Amino acid sequence: MKRLIIDCDPGNGIAGANVDDGLALALALAAPELSLELVTTVAGNTPSAVGYNVAKDLMARTGRSLPVVRGSNQALQEPGGPWRDALDNTVHKRQLAHLWNGVRPPLDFEAPAQEAADAIGQLICANPGEITLVAIGPLTNVALAIERYPDMIKAARQIVIMGGVFALDDFIKDTNFGFDPEAADLVLSCGANITLVPLDVTTQTLMTHQDLDRIQQLDTPLANFICETFRPWIDYSMATRSLAGCWIHDALVIAWLLDPRVANATQYYTEVELRAGRTRGKTWRYKQPLRLDVAITPPTSGLVSVLQTVDNRLLLEIIERYLSMAPLKSSANY
Repeated sequence: MKRLIIDCDPGNGIAGANVDDGLALALALAAPELSLELVTTVAGNTPSAVGYNVAKDLMARTGRSLPVVRGSNQALQEPGGPWRDALDNTVHKRQLAHLWNGVRPPLDFEAPAQEAADAIGQLICANPGEITLVAIGPLTNVALAIERYPDMIKAARQIVIMGGVFALDDFIKDTNFGFDPEAADLVLSCGANITLVPLDVTTQTLMTHQDLDRIQQLDTPLANFICETFRPWIDYSMATRSLAGCWIHDALVIAWLLDPRVANATQYYTEVELRAGRTRGKTWRYKQPLRLDVAITPPTSGLVSVLQTVDNRLLLEIIERYLSMAPLKSSANY
């Protein structure tokens, strides 16, 4: 059984916010091979407090008592104002918030005093070689944990990250790394056993209303949570991104942990651009030796395994199969 921490920025039930974190959490909760032991939230897709309420709300809906700890609400250095305006207000500027009419927003929950970075670092260091850290939001919490608990670099079984973009024509940077480039650079270069799941591969995924119809038939608390919160997001993605459904970036991370056949990987050296300008937050990948290395210093960190192609049919099969294993009834008085 794989023991997991999931650090995330879920937005299920929030108008205009992506919902793939919620699907990743649901898949991890449903899979008997995975032991999800801690959920932490970070600012990104949603403010950290909002993501905390979403994660706690999911636990309440499904009768789970897993610890959820709220994390950083701002990047290490990157100004948050422009990001919050884009992430929180675009749905209203496009006059599409009505798509969420009838979707119950998450309840408000009181957050514990513990910081996410401490919760992450302490759990990993107390269980060397046992914990896989799944980071599917900006890497602020993870970077802070590494700074406070440097032993976690070797103690973590692996760190699996959804973030970065290398060669998509209509993206220079992605939200997770763009929101906090310094954190992304620190984590990618720390020397841990890292697998990176970039936008290049996650934009090969697709979930449609027809896929949700099959999940709806499961009629479990997890399936109902996914279907209720995904319907408006799929409509929003179809209206704004010319897709037949929506991408399910973060769910690919959990599916790959369950069945590595869902995506193939190649090892690269990776770096994050930190200089000011339009490429700040962009991710680079390359192999050694370079054919041309003039004015290029050697890499200072190790290789990172980067997922490259995905079998979307298998991905959807994995999601449906594991969600079907979840309990039919919630033990919560909800």
